[in-house]
Amino acid sequence: MSQPKTPAPRQTPPKLNRRTLFAGASTVGALAAVATVLPKAVDRAAPSVASKPAPERGGGYSLTEHVKQYYKTTMI
Repeated sequence: MSQPKTPAPRQTPPKLNRRTLFAGASTVGALAAVATVLPKAVDRAAPSVASKPAPERGGGYSLTEHVKQYYKTTMI
């Protein structure tokens, strides 16, 4: 003979206590703080710098200040 199956014990939902209440409230507060800061971070992105158009006949080299500074560092 087979034994009769016993029903699975019911799981009771966890009780709401002070610790879980404060943990949930702090999580919601942290998410709200991130949500308010995040859109501002996107607005502060560096503006794109318009590049000079490519020269028609090659010769893309131009003597700029940072190139001059490099040349000064290579002098012996």
